[in-house]
Amino acid sequence: MKVSSKGEYALRALIVLGQKKELMSISDISDATLVTVKYLEKILLTLKKLGYVESKRGIHGGYFLSQQPEDINIGEVIRKIEGPLSPMSCASVTAYEPCALEKTCLLKPLWTLVRDTIAYVLEQTTLDDLLKGNLKPIQLN
Repeated sequence: MKVSSKGEYALRALIVLGQKKELMSISDISDATLVTVKYLEKILLTLKKLGYVESKRGIHGGYFLSQQPEDINIGEVIRKIEGPLSPMSCASVTAYEPCALEKTCLLKPLWTLVRDTIAYVLEQTTLDDLLKGNLKPIQLN
């Protein structure tokens, strides 16, 4: 799994909106996230369609979170923006595609473990956790 700039910037925008807890202009969000207004417009439109932010039109318009930070799950956000979390399609739950070596492949268990670990961490994390620096470490054997 590779998080694109769109996924990274979407999370940055959510963090900034969560920190401010008020209506913010797109230029203020742009300044805080270091993302161009033009690219940020597309990202915020996606976040709005997904139900994470709302907007107010007009001269004093802008964007604000439409959900409480504790209700915004980072795993869900990444999946909706980026797609499957699996590093390989043969290990994907939502976009599975068999490979030619499916029956004898010794790598599939590794890719499945990577997918499960990434999914676990992201699904256990909310926007509120990011805002408070409250990340839950996983226990490695």
